[in-house]
Amino acid sequence: MSDAQNSLGDYLRARRELVTPEQAGIPVLGVRRVAGLRREEVAMLAGISADYYLRLEQGRDRNPSVQILEALALVLRLDGDGTAYLLGLGADKPRRTRRRPRREVVPPGIARLVETLPLPAFVEGRYFDVLAANALATALSPRLVAGANRLRDVFLDPAERDLYPSWSQATEHLVAGFRQSVGTETDDPRLVELVGELSLASPQFRRLWGRHDVRGREGEPVLLDHPQVGELRLNREKLGIGDTSGLLLVVYHPDAGSDAADKLALLASAVLTPAAPRTTKAPTGNR
Repeated sequence: MSDAQNSLGDYLRARRELVTPEQAGIPVLGVRRVAGLRREEVAMLAGISADYYLRLEQGRDRNPSVQILEALALVLRLDGDGTAYLLGLGADKPRRTRRRPRREVVPPGIARLVETLPLPAFVEGRYFDVLAANALATALSPRLVAGANRLRDVFLDPAERDLYPSWSQATEHLVAGFRQSVGTETDDPRLVELVGELSLASPQFRRLWGRHDVRGREGEPVLLDHPQVGELRLNREKLGIGDTSGLLLVVYHPDAGSDAADKLALLASAVLTPAAPRTTKAPTGNR
């Protein structure tokens, strides 16, 4: 994966290609052969030399000043998440020995909370693994079970894809949130393996990963098309879990009094109502 060799240059190039001359206030004369801005246009707008910007994209200079990175962020129209990501890519990082990643473990109290919440809830890890989930979450999607991975399911499982009427937009947010979650350590073995697998299997993932969008892992409204209860408009909250490395508690909840609240209650009653005990008829015969 090229990110491991030249993360800063890859990011600058990807974002440069997404900014149009019109957005940057540059007159368009004749036919342009490149998507987005040219390198020399970015350099001019950021107030640096074209040669220096070329060195940044080619990876020959990987530690520009904060002032230069902030100037580039303005030219590339980055939001707060994108700017923070760019600054992280340009930060001077000490050499370190790659350690085996620690296993992500859900704190026992959080695991009990997930089980007792009367709403769909699960715990999401740094790589979007599902680490714990309650029965109502699994009723919302059978793929919301411990051991599953949200990226694999949303991109590769047709049943999960069918849950999202706005699948394209949902995947855009998912990939941008994933890039923010894994941060700038793009040589992480688990990241390389997962991105490689999905890039080969899903053209949509490959396209979105190449955009280098970055988005905070935050809550937002979500629209689902559930096979049993139909359309559900829910609020999805993502809450950081203290004393963990990036674990989030994800909870879905409807607006009070909404159609979605009634449907979720119906789903909950079907899932949480205990099955009637099976009785065995006493055998008949001679006594």
